Amino acid sequence: MECTEAVSALQNPKHNQTQHNIYKEEEMRTKIRKVYMGVPVPSWPKAGFDINIDIQNIEGVLADIQLKSELDVEFVGGDVVRVPSDVEELKKKIGDVDGILAFNLSSGVGTLFRGIVELGIPTILFSQPYSGHDWSVVAGMVKAGKKVDVLATSDYNEIFSRIKLIDVIRRLHETKVIYIRNGGVDPTYAAQVKEKFGVEILSVQHERLLSIYDSVDQKAAEKEADRWIDNALKVVEPSREEIVKSSRMYFAIKQLMEEEGARAITINCLGLFGQNALPAYPCLAFSKLNDEGWTGVCEADLASTLTQLMVGYIANKPGFVSDPVIDTATNTVIHAHCVAATKMDGPNNSPAPYIIRSHTEDNKGASLQVLMRVGQKITVAKLVGLDTMLISTAEITACPDVDRGCRTKIATRVTDARKMLDNWSGELHRVIFYGDWIEDVINLGKLLNYKVVFEG
Repeated sequence: MECTEAVSALQNPKHNQTQHNIYKEEEMRTKIRKVYMGVPVPSWPKAGFDINIDIQNIEGVLADIQLKSELDVEFVGGDVVRVPSDVEELKKKIGDVDGILAFNLSSGVGTLFRGIVELGIPTILFSQPYSGHDWSVVAGMVKAGKKVDVLATSDYNEIFSRIKLIDVIRRLHETKVIYIRNGGVDPTYAAQVKEKFGVEILSVQHERLLSIYDSVDQKAAEKEADRWIDNALKVVEPSREEIVKSSRMYFAIKQLMEEEGARAITINCLGLFGQNALPAYPCLAFSKLNDEGWTGVCEADLASTLTQLMVGYIANKPGFVSDPVIDTATNTVIHAHCVAATKMDGPNNSPAPYIIRSHTEDNKGASLQVLMRVGQKITVAKLVGLDTMLISTAEITACPDVDRGCRTKIATRVTDARKMLDNWSGELHRVIFYGDWIEDVINLGKLLNYKVVFEG
């Protein structure tokens, strides 16, 4: 249930292949090249084995996956690779694909597979039992930083779990983040992010946002403000005028993102508002953007923005960027912030109840106190640098209603709060997602070359 009895929400299954994916750009399609590997004269799985039998079966499976998948995926190719010269031919005609799905159909294809992995394209090896022993080379490849993973299973439906991750990578490569902070983004860091994850970071001056803000239709802003007010459990500190200004900020940010083709934005909100450079905090704007399937992150925090994009694309859910506080007496971590989505289950789901409040640290502006679901399992993540993802799980036990800390608060039961305290790293912010996405985050790390470190 929610933290109040006001609203109940349905949980979505982790892998629902029919759920509409509002986070995915409608026009784009994920292209996966099929490759079938088998030596000319197989001795394993048995002498005289005809790999064409397996190829025919697999083609049917992939056609079914393509038909039923929530993802707009296209399987192309179907190359049969038997000798090293076949790999060279594949390199010439590989085309613009997002990933490679290679099938181990006989033993002895390790050299062929290494040549395919060297293309640098995210590659999945599917190795069903009794097909061969070349699955055994993949762990070493991952440790060497190659973009590769392996499925050693008799269940072909598991292919979907990796196709989904290749789709995440494609979407990252098509994602632009707007960064608003005096001085802009460090160009070296931006270049590294682009090289590693494909995400483009665009610095924008706050004056441009102000110009758009000034042009926003006042009546539209008032209508949006009334929507916020009418749907709230109550309004505590902010005046209607303050909520109207926050609504104007939403329309301004949305227009800026649409003009730039951006999927995400992060703003130095505390600094710019404190300098009177912004007429309103973007808290409500970010809440609604996250409800709609966009990404809005406060404090010009690019690490949390990238985390929310990566895990959000996996989960098809928004993240909640938090300032954690630890209570070892109750083995609890409390996550608090003044920006929170109301649709933590995803854009197509019902909102949680909320109260409209001021921003805690200066008692100005408008933000939300969202009452999240008690009993909900969550994943907590944070990208540190470009090579490490901190990760943990917890369960929401309460939404503390105390006059301290940021407006939205969730108390969470963790495995070992003392261990988290003693080993804390990666600065303060963490990003919370409804559901358990640990396995997907680990497997994405194999394809994006980051290591996963468990907290707690």
